[in-house]
Amino acid sequence: MRPAWLLAAVLSWPVVSYGQGSTVLHVTVILQDTPVARHALLISDNPSTSAPRRLFTKADGSLDVPLKPGSYTVESDRPFVHQGKAYQWTQMVNVVAGRGATLALTAQNAEMVPLSEVPPEPGAARGEPTADLSKWEESVVAIWSPTARATAFVVDAQGLIATTRVAVGAADTIEVQVSPAQKVPARVLAADVTRDVAVAWLDPGVVGSRPPVPMSCPPPPALSIDDRQELVAIAASLRTGVDQVTGDVTGLQPRAAEADLRIGYGGVGGPVFNQAGALVGLTSVPTTEEARKRTDVTVVRVGVLCEVVAAARAKMKGDAPPSPASLPLEPARDYPADALEAAARSKTTVTDPPVLSSTNFDVAFITPPMIARAEQRADWTGGRSTRSAETEARIGRLTEFGAWSAYFGERPPVVIVRVTPKMVEGFWKRLGREAARTQGAELPAFKDFKTRFIRMKASCGTADLTPIHPMVLEHQVTDSVVVREGLYVFDPGSLNPECGTVTLSLYSEKAPDKADTLIVDPKVIDRIWQDFAPWRAAPQ
Repeated sequence: MRPAWLLAAVLSWPVVSYGQGSTVLHVTVILQDTPVARHALLISDNPSTSAPRRLFTKADGSLDVPLKPGSYTVESDRPFVHQGKAYQWTQMVNVVAGRGATLALTAQNAEMVPLSEVPPEPGAARGEPTADLSKWEESVVAIWSPTARATAFVVDAQGLIATTRVAVGAADTIEVQVSPAQKVPARVLAADVTRDVAVAWLDPGVVGSRPPVPMSCPPPPALSIDDRQELVAIAASLRTGVDQVTGDVTGLQPRAAEADLRIGYGGVGGPVFNQAGALVGLTSVPTTEEARKRTDVTVVRVGVLCEVVAAARAKMKGDAPPSPASLPLEPARDYPADALEAAARSKTTVTDPPVLSSTNFDVAFITPPMIARAEQRADWTGGRSTRSAETEARIGRLTEFGAWSAYFGERPPVVIVRVTPKMVEGFWKRLGREAARTQGAELPAFKDFKTRFIRMKASCGTADLTPIHPMVLEHQVTDSVVVREGLYVFDPGSLNPECGTVTLSLYSEKAPDKADTLIVDPKVIDRIWQDFAPWRAAPQ
């Protein structure tokens, strides 16, 4: 559907989206020097914005959870019975940016529960698999394609990873975030569009210590998925990192199932296990409207996964894996929150992004203070129904990022170069409008997008700049028309005044091999550099 800001642009433009800033909360549950293993804890933010996350302590009674700064409640899902006594915990903890947070749950801060009030032990209850799945968490990685952020997992010691095909899109290569400090390229070897499975190949040395999740191929009858069966998925969500999610099967299909696994943004594509710890499939996007309304996910059965992995292995023969060279990462430090708040409150700060034009594209340069100010400005200027089309277009450039909204909502400390195709009125539409004018009807210009964005290259002086993420944002304008924008993310230090000349080479669908060259005004680079002054001045 056409976004509101894009609609405004149609009416007003001249013919010319691992969580960043996360802090690890270290929780320990120890009673009388005895670690409490597999104790289920519910973790929710204050005030609550979503359902609590349900996580389990490890064998040593510990649990590490990456969290955004804020206030959280940590509580027991059910009492723990130890030596004839029942203990449960409810504790508040504040997570501060840049500091590790700890919470020790002991007998001293526990609430005692009468044994008569403790519900019967459910055995292999919902979310408590009989097998320990934590050993497979290190086999799960995050992936980035031009159109999506998702999860993948190692399926072969030679460096094969499996994920959902929707996340990969039409890309031949993707980025694999194997840890917060390492991201490498991977080559897509096989992608099944109909059944939504993709397999990519990265250098096996990168995942050498990560065990492949074992698959039974062909799967035995015992690995069938049944209605209301309890499943456990491992997801590498953008905000929460790698953790386990539990749910029930809610619908069955021949090669897939639907399950009420509540997976955060970027978590789809990970492995799914039954209560015995056997791999039964991977998570995918819902295939039915009803499942989408319930926010369920689709579980592609392991048999389909086996077939796509086999096809990928056949393509590996005689070929070399991609380079293990590390790709650029987001800066580890957040943009200072107080500086963003000041930018949002300021009514004198200039926050409209500088926009330059090439032959086929308009290019906007966006920084975190601009986004913060635009979000505040949207509140000051009322709803969309009261804003002019021109104002809506300016605000939309900074606040509406479609499928990438969750990523940019984390306010990563990066420079965004947004490349939008220009619009032009076709000859026959203009002729029709002129004919209508002769009959007394003044019609607005009927503009179409000149072309679609394909890719961009950037250089600082004579050196090529590699983006952190070469994102693409797709807008379904009509049933047959898709508009593609570029959302290229760069390190804040890469576009700097010392470059001398910053050049952008823009490629379109109309002329895929011919660059539409744009020399960036030095004043734009100075503006970007100044916007990041508070970030550079913040403590390391």
